[in-house]
Amino acid sequence: MPTLSFSRSCILALPLAVTCLVTPAMARHHYRLNKSHPHPIGRNIAPALKTPPVAPVPEPRPTDAESGAEPGPAQSKPDTREQPSTEGQEAPQTPAVVAVPPEKPTEPEPEPPAAAPLPPEKPERAGGEKTLPDPRSAELPADKMPEEEAACRARLKALGAEFEEHKAEHDAGIGCSIPYPIVLKSLGKSIVITPGAELDCPMAEALARFAADVVQPVAKAEFRADLKSVGQASAFVCRPRHGTSKLSEHAFGNALDIASFTLSDGSRIEVGPAPPERDAKFLDTVRKAACGPFKTVLGPGSDADHSLHFHFDLEPRRHGGTFCQ
Repeated sequence: MPTLSFSRSCILALPLAVTCLVTPAMARHHYRLNKSHPHPIGRNIAPALKTPPVAPVPEPRPTDAESGAEPGPAQSKPDTREQPSTEGQEAPQTPAVVAVPPEKPTEPEPEPPAAAPLPPEKPERAGGEKTLPDPRSAELPADKMPEEEAACRARLKALGAEFEEHKAEHDAGIGCSIPYPIVLKSLGKSIVITPGAELDCPMAEALARFAADVVQPVAKAEFRADLKSVGQASAFVCRPRHGTSKLSEHAFGNALDIASFTLSDGSRIEVGPAPPERDAKFLDTVRKAACGPFKTVLGPGSDADHSLHFHFDLEPRRHGGTFCQ
């Protein structure tokens, strides 16, 4: 009985001992066998989806590698497969005549007009272009000479100037007017003005004083001779200024143009753009000295109209100034 009991104990303990004797190496071997030969129960399970393998990227051609450009459809590698031979086959022929589209019918060009239309003419002003108004244009002589005109004549005589009375100048259409003109024949003792100049009395007086106080002393200093005569180019002239519609100071007897000076030794000094050096010094001194007694002084170099004479006038300037050029 004791023996039988021991045997049953051993039989019951044997499976446990076998289980304990399984080594880790045997377990790994068993795992590999199960992996390669899956259990029949798992055969009905759908296999997992596999990721498709990545397509190989073609290597760029040398020209692409050098330029750095990525190969595109136009730069793909040429097809090296053998092409079928075309020997014995006829090449397609180009038609002898290419079809030309019909020409567009030419439209007739418009005929030019017989004469180009001219712009409408501006209506002409009655009597031509009007000069700008001047308050002196309305001055007319009175029945009796004003006192200031009589006093001016007295001063002229005291300076030794010779003159003659002249009838009034008045042009209503243009506007020229000198109510009490005189014709000046000399600027003082032994200083003649040729030809006689028709002026108003204030202008004649200013010229006489200028000849005695400025021109005569300069002639003696530069040439050691006296001033004998003055050659005038223009005195009273009924006209507007050149290139403008404003009346000239000549239209009121308020201006004189001097073209030359003659000395007692017979020498003649002419106003011009390039006189001799000695004459130029005399003319320059006279011209500068005139800017003060006269309100406007023009001469060679100022413009083309005054290249051969001096222009002196007494036109009042703004703020009492002068215009010398």
